[in-house]
Order: sequence, then C-alpha cells, then structure tokens
Amino acid sequence: MIRTVDLRGRALSKSEYTNELPRANLNVAEAMLLIEPILARVKDGNEQDLLALAQEFDGVRPDSIRVGQAALDRALVELDPAVRRALEISIERVRKVHTDQIRHDKTTTVVDGGTVTEKWIPVDRVGLYVPGGRAVYPSSVMMNVIPAQIARVQSIAVASPPQKDFGGLPHPTILATCALLGITEVYAIGGAQAVALFAYGMSGLCEKCDLVTGPGNIYVAAAKRALRGVIGIDSEAGPTEIAILADSSAHAADVAADLISQAEHDVIAAAILVTTSVELADAVAAELKVRVSATKHADRIREALSGVQSAIVLVDSIEQGLDVVNAYGAEHLEIQTENSRADSLKVRNAGAVFVGRFSPVSLGDYSAGSNHVLPTGGCACHSSGLSVQSFLRGLHFIEYNQSAFTELVPTVVTLANSEDLPAHGEAMLVRLEQKP
Repeated sequence: MIRTVDLRGRALSKSEYTNELPRANLNVAEAMLLIEPILARVKDGNEQDLLALAQEFDGVRPDSIRVGQAALDRALVELDPAVRRALEISIERVRKVHTDQIRHDKTTTVVDGGTVTEKWIPVDRVGLYVPGGRAVYPSSVMMNVIPAQIARVQSIAVASPPQKDFGGLPHPTILATCALLGITEVYAIGGAQAVALFAYGMSGLCEKCDLVTGPGNIYVAAAKRALRGVIGIDSEAGPTEIAILADSSAHAADVAADLISQAEHDVIAAAILVTTSVELADAVAAELKVRVSATKHADRIREALSGVQSAIVLVDSIEQGLDVVNAYGAEHLEIQTENSRADSLKVRNAGAVFVGRFSPVSLGDYSAGSNHVLPTGGCACHSSGLSVQSFLRGLHFIEYNQSAFTELVPTVVTLANSEDLPAHGEAMLVRLEQKP
C-alpha cells in the first residue's frame, strides 16, 4: 500500500533528499493555460457569466452569486448546536493565538532629529477562499477570517463553491460559520472564477480586493499564480502533506491514524513517515492495511498512500531524519520521538510542527489555536503559514529635521554621484540654498 525508501548508510544533500521524496504530479503551469479563458470571461463579464460558469463547473446555477443575509441567518439558526459549540471553542482558541501576533508600531531614533517609524497597516480589502469539493471546511472560514479581523481589515469577503445539494448556495455550515464570525459578504462561487472575481471586481456585484488568501484545488492555485500582481496572495496551496519523524517510542496505531487523516483529503495528498525503527515501520504498514479498509474514504486514502508522494523512509538516526524532514519541508510535521521537544527545536522547514504524541495534526486542523492555512510543496523552506502578519504591510515613515538633514547631505551626495545619479544629490543640495 505504501512504498519504503531506505536511506540508511546514505548521507545526501538537501536536494538529493528532496529527489528521493517526490511530490505528486501537480502541473500548475498546464492548469494556468486551461484557466486563461475563465479569467477573461470574468474580467470582461457580468453576473450572468458567473452564473453560467457555476452551471458549467459546479453543476448548479445559483439564484445569485451574492449570498443573501437571510440565507446566512438561516444557516446559523439551523446549525447543529454541538457543531456550533465546537466552532465557538475553536474560534476562541484561534483568536487567542492570533491576537498575540499583533504587530506594534516602532520608532527608531537614527540620530537626534532623525527618526524612522514602522507602522503596520492592514490591507484595505481581502477576498478569502474556502474550498468546497470533497469535504466541507468551516475550519478554513475560521483560519482565514480571524487573522484578517484581528489585523483590522475593514472589508472582508468570502467565496465558496455553490453546492447542488443546497440549491446553489455554499454548504450551510460554511455560511453558518461566516454568520458566527460576523461576515456578511459571501459569494457562491468557486475555482479560478472566484479568484478572478476578487482580483478584478465586478461592477454592481463585488468590489476589487487587494489580497486573496485561502487553500483550494489546482485551478485555484493556478489563478492565484496568474493574477499575482493584480492581487497579493498568501501562497499557492497545493495538496495536503504530513511528515512524521518517529523512533521506536512511537505508537504504530497513532502514526498510521495520522497518516490516514491527511491522506483522507485527496488522492494526491502526501503521507511520509521517517523513522529509525524497522519494527515501527513494519507495524505501521500492518496498521495501515487494517485501518484504511475500515475507514469511510478507503479508496481515496489507499490511492494517496500508494502514490509516489507517500512513503515510509528508513534512516540511521534522528539526526539524519531531521535532515530529511528539513529538506522535505512538509506542510505538517509531527515529531513523535523519545525527546520530541528537543528534537523539534532542530526543525527549520515546516508549515507547522506538532510535538509529541498528544499533538496530532488533527488538533491543528481545527482547535489547537494555530492556523491550518500552511505552505505546501516544499514552500515551507521559504514561506510561512497564514497569520495576522499576512494581512498587514509595514510602512516606513521618515522624518528628519533641518539639522539632521544637513549633517547627512555630504554622505547622500557622495553615494548619489558614485551611482551616476547626480539629480539625487541635487535634490539634497537645493535645500541648502538660501530662500527669499
């Protein structure tokens, strides 16, 4: 069901480790060509074009693209009380963690009379995408909306695909979560067309956004890549990934269940176990055979685990294992070792790190308080997960008085002339001229 990669006795470079653990084939460039006509239809179109796209790609034509307030209110009233309570607990925890991410203005006195102040300013308007394919993701509503609200973004819109089972509205749990968070601007639109709507805006329907965040399928990722520059984006989130670094102290049932939990998302989801223990590897493989057959989405999970993107990796030591997981840069990384906390401190590249037996990825997906919108495809080597910071821009405010300015004139003039940009220096010197 899942292949084995034996790296014992092999000291490889970062790129060589990466080559040993390929991702699923995800051709975003090809998808970009396929979505070009969709982007053009949205850019030059109207709501009727969006409704036609919904019929074409989602199999349903909503009554309108904008979800009415009555539908949001009704979804909240009809929400299962147990689900509402679980959402409220999770919202409280996510808010608590993200509130501590608030950035504060800082003024640096460079010299007497010369200051630079960095102010953190929220973007004016964001479009938040919530997937609606094989599963329903009210958790993604929380993870997108809460940090944007804490960042004090003034205008927040949410898009989620229309559903045939709900008369062309997004899933009612998604609508209820929006209502619970006070979001009133929601659109029944998915895929590349949703990103395009946020990027271009549409007269009489939707104002253009400055930033679009949230996970989605390959066409959402392709649209975000194609429209980057027209809008800001968080990342091109691809299929989900879990890597687990474990030794003989780990429980095979825990490890197998965690691998399955992420393979449940998609047939191209990645599940990687890196271990020093052959006994654990064998026990996990045996557990997978039993547990996959018993779970609801067995076919999907089995395909994900048997794909090239999933593997059990044998290593000589935890140190080598850390080299492997740091090279891989997984979206989710679990550390299930005897010294899990100490080992976790050596992790450099991961979207989020889950430390110890009782910190599974499922906790972070919903209720740990951390954000689950995380970099995939190795992007954790250079990018961070969604946070309050994602919705803020650092602006520098420079203020020098005459004395501080005058002292610096020779320095600036010298540098300007060294770059053969004399007009820069002249813009300094003109201020020393006597004025009538």
